[in-house]
Amino acid sequence: MSAKAIQIYDTTLRDGSQGEGVSFSLQDKLSIARRLAETGIDFIEGGYPLSNEKDVAFFEQIRKDDLGGSKICAFGMTRRRSMKAADDPGMQALVAAQTPCITLVGKTWDYHATEVLRVSLDENLAMIGESTEFLAQSADVIYDAEHFFDGFKANPDYAIDTLKAAASAGAKWLVFCDTNGGTLPEEVADITAKAVNWLSAYGVQIGIHTHNDGELAVANSLAAVDAGATQVQGTINGIGERCGNADLISVMANLAIKKTGYTVLDGRPLTSLTELSRFVYETANLQLRGGQPFVGQSAFAHKGGMHVHAINKAASTYEHIDPAVVGNERRILVSELSGRSNIEAVASQHNIADDKELMNRILAEVVKRENQGYQYENANASFNLLIRRLSETYTPHFNAIKYRIVAGDRDRANSTVFAEAVIKLVVGETLWFDAAEGHGPVDALDAALRKALVDTYPCLNEMRLIDYKVRVVDSGAGTAASIRVNIESGDKDETWGTIGVSENIIEASWQALNDAVEYKLHKEDQKNA
Repeated sequence: MSAKAIQIYDTTLRDGSQGEGVSFSLQDKLSIARRLAETGIDFIEGGYPLSNEKDVAFFEQIRKDDLGGSKICAFGMTRRRSMKAADDPGMQALVAAQTPCITLVGKTWDYHATEVLRVSLDENLAMIGESTEFLAQSADVIYDAEHFFDGFKANPDYAIDTLKAAASAGAKWLVFCDTNGGTLPEEVADITAKAVNWLSAYGVQIGIHTHNDGELAVANSLAAVDAGATQVQGTINGIGERCGNADLISVMANLAIKKTGYTVLDGRPLTSLTELSRFVYETANLQLRGGQPFVGQSAFAHKGGMHVHAINKAASTYEHIDPAVVGNERRILVSELSGRSNIEAVASQHNIADDKELMNRILAEVVKRENQGYQYENANASFNLLIRRLSETYTPHFNAIKYRIVAGDRDRANSTVFAEAVIKLVVGETLWFDAAEGHGPVDALDAALRKALVDTYPCLNEMRLIDYKVRVVDSGAGTAASIRVNIESGDKDETWGTIGVSENIIEASWQALNDAVEYKLHKEDQKNA
């Protein structure tokens, strides 16, 4: 039996943008749409053309792109009451968007029609039917039945009548929306199966659109697919209003990898999912969710020594899939909870796994440093350098003699506050003395260090500081508390984390910054060896 193709409908650019703290520029929307098309997403909802000029511009520009098999959808609502569809500005804006598909949302819940729209039930049916018929002359219509599950539970006959009104008027898809996000999977399965049966004579396809208010959006989407839905709507990473939408990353991975009898993305491999997830996070200026299933940084991270011991023998003991299938990777974390297995796994790249005495020294040093406030889980580069130092394979590329920071100076002419760093160091036989300004003390110190080193090590031009985090390790010590600084750096090939700990925040920052630069230089040495 051939697998059933489930089409993926992405509404990141519209529904996702309604999430708190999410705002896309026009260029952001175009970039995400293009990346979705490269991934093979079937439908890409671009926005509501009546709502703002940015969405109008998006539709004008994206139609010039070759998006392969991906179809752009404009989104809008049914005509206003007591107005002909052809005269309604919203209808006109949807047609003017010139998209191959138009997604039309209408009221399915009788309570919503009478109490929110303030229209009769018959008028609501007319609004759905006339709007669908008008738009179907210009594009394929996907009808989103808002509050379908709440409406069905309240008045199943009327809920089905709204769907029939859209289907009779030419809708190609009928999408069941769990708009409040409170329906349970068994309810979704039961109601979807009944509705699919009652609508079978209309020749339409069924979709599902769920929200995550009960932490069940993905489960509800899968339940609907098993009950007959062949389209799933959602957003990348599940971003969206309130608790968000169904996360299409997890939906696609579960359908293609975990369940049997379904395909997504026209059967393409899912190796781009992790990259797609992180691209959307970065474009939306949102923090990555480390524990996100399948694609999160921690999705295949192992910390307990017993777990790592098992992973080394049989990865499936603590991993439900091979992380490479979704473009992710396994991470072995090192901490005071680590056993020898963790150290051996991380140190294997240094060819020292057979040195038991060295393994013991590394583990003892990690435990000692964690008592001082170090934490290597997100400081892979610093741990790499620690192994080099303990195994006596570390050769510094520079030696700092001293540095000085002047922070809080004000440029009164430009009303800006800046910091200045002065640094003195030795590179080989050469003494370097340089200074630089920055937006803060760490930025200034970073700029001064690069300025002093870049002539000798031009590869530092491609290195960038991505993130900087500070945490008080011992808050009970007041102003004398230890400070932990984590710095994330990157180049065109990878990102890496470093750490520093001190009672002086500048010194802790210097340690992390020093490690970041040394890691980059050691990496280049290996590449050129």
